[in-house]
Amino acid sequence: MTNALIAFASYFATASVLLAAFVWIYVQVTPYHEFELIAQNNIAAATSLSGAVLGFTFPLLSTIFYTQSLLEMVLWACLTCVVQLVVFMILRRQAMNIQEGHMASALLLATFSIAAGLINAMCISH
Repeated sequence: MTNALIAFASYFATASVLLAAFVWIYVQVTPYHEFELIAQNNIAAATSLSGAVLGFTFPLLSTIFYTQSLLEMVLWACLTCVVQLVVFMILRRQAMNIQEGHMASALLLATFSIAAGLINAMCISH
């Protein structure tokens, strides 16, 4: 039981740090300040950031399940971060509208972020 608790704590802590690091990196790459926009009740900013967080988290869940070590989990998380940043770069033109609160752009970015994350998660399983 002690080993299971240590493993749980190790994976949970590592995953939490990886998620926080991803969010920090992601908000540095975007041309607007998500948390300021969210504080101003910009639903588009909250939607697009939520999609990116989910798009990163789904593969992270997969790495916890399928990998054999924390190092392997971290390496897959790094790749997952790159995938999410690539999705953002591809849709950067749409993202520019998010600052003005355009929900269509936010939903498009969130949807592709989640879709890429789900595909990424399934690819990790093989």
